[in-house]
Amino acid sequence: MDAMRANLTLAGRDPVVAPRQHAIPGDHVARNPGLPLDLDLVLAQRVNRSAAERRAATIPTRRTVKKQWQAAWLLRAITMIDLTTLAGDDTEGNVRRLCAKAMRPLRPELEAQLGVEGLHITTGAVCVYHQLVPTAVEALGDSGIPVAAVSTGFPAGLSPFETRVAEIRASVAAGAKEIDIVITRGHVLRGDWDALYDEVRTFRDACGAAHMKAILGTGELATLTNVARASMVAMMAGADFIKTSTGKEPVNATLPVSLVMARMIRSYFEATGFAVGYKPAGGIRSAKNALEYLYLIKEELGDRWLRPDLFRFGASGLLTDIERQLEHFATGRYSATHRQPMV
Repeated sequence: MDAMRANLTLAGRDPVVAPRQHAIPGDHVARNPGLPLDLDLVLAQRVNRSAAERRAATIPTRRTVKKQWQAAWLLRAITMIDLTTLAGDDTEGNVRRLCAKAMRPLRPELEAQLGVEGLHITTGAVCVYHQLVPTAVEALGDSGIPVAAVSTGFPAGLSPFETRVAEIRASVAAGAKEIDIVITRGHVLRGDWDALYDEVRTFRDACGAAHMKAILGTGELATLTNVARASMVAMMAGADFIKTSTGKEPVNATLPVSLVMARMIRSYFEATGFAVGYKPAGGIRSAKNALEYLYLIKEELGDRWLRPDLFRFGASGLLTDIERQLEHFATGRYSATHRQPMV
């Protein structure tokens, strides 16, 4: 645990840019059971914002992929999208069409042009509000695509605690295989780590066999140090994924925040042997931006994290731009956006 404390601190002589050996879990990833809360370890996390921002700024410039390699990366990105609809005007019809898109994210003629018909590419999951979980479960059938439900008073997470726990249980009972929970940001801002740990641990217990993604609401946590500490507490409490945002905050996923969260995931794995997934969400709409997140994950965590069980994009419009880029690769022309309708 002392070595873990040393590995996690991002302050001092700019260790943010220091080379590190990648964590390499095997093909099978055991579920994170969590740890008892270690306040000394949590409070040891301090992030040098300038160093983190400098490192994040190099991500788009250090690595690039072109032509068939870019197409391959974008096809992989599709498999890691939580195709999401979280609008106030969601209807059962919208969700059914979204599920159809999740099961066949690329048009048949584009699949044929790319030569990937036999890969049976699908998105990683479909993410909806609780009341639309049964509709999504029915629409997806035996496709193997899980339904993720946003829960616990999404997006603010300020409904009564008992109501939030009951909502998790109801979504699991309705067939959701993944639950995206919202933490109480006030616990982080007050430094009440015991309360945050107890909250997330209770949510994890309520999820049962369903995997839990802990939404930190990073745009409302004030500092990168708070992001690091909240990430560590959520993983100690048993989170299967840590996720940046609800998509409803003024600032959502950013590369500096993602760098900090990836470093926390790596250190947690190195200390415990349990791999926790990462989900940036909110504002990721272009294929170029998605590739930047994949570069970051490859450099900070390694290739094993570039699979749906350890990485997801929370996105609604990203798939449209990926399709346009793939069509350009296949035909040399960009098509109109309406040729890739989401629903």
